[in-house]
Amino acid sequence: MISADDYKKAKEGDLKAIENICVVTWEPLYRFIYYKVQNREEAEDITQETYVKTLTYLQKNNAPQKNFLGFMKTVSLNIIRDRWRRKKRAGVIVNFQEINPEETVNIDEQNDIAQRLFLKSALAKLSQEQQMILDLRIIKGYSVAETAKLVGKTEAAVRTAQHRALLALARILDDEG
Repeated sequence: MISADDYKKAKEGDLKAIENICVVTWEPLYRFIYYKVQNREEAEDITQETYVKTLTYLQKNNAPQKNFLGFMKTVSLNIIRDRWRRKKRAGVIVNFQEINPEETVNIDEQNDIAQRLFLKSALAKLSQEQQMILDLRIIKGYSVAETAKLVGKTEAAVRTAQHRALLALARILDDEG
């Protein structure tokens, strides 16, 4: 949680306050961006660009103090959309005579795809509630309190459900793997 004092000092350019804001928001912001782009390098670039823009907004008094992380996620989504538009507009020129089919499919990519499909099929075997809690907590990076509000349960119930869902997922992966 970003303190009002850190927020005020960051507006004034205090590096320690800016660092505190970065420490508090980095992990959930990076997870959110990575979930959207599915590429580590691109997620890191977008995260960095998001910090530059949001801190500029903050120092110009254009950033909200309430739900600053939500504001940062909105900025990151706009950056992602801009990048997609630029890629779409620029296009890619491909010379099909120079392509070697054996080199086009990377073994690591095949393994990543296979692992994702394997994990997706294992997740599908969990109950809807377990899937939702794992999605909110692990994939989307929501806190226990935020998840509890969204699913209408207590924080303790969310922690218990998450633990049980992870145990069930581990059993499924062991049985199938």
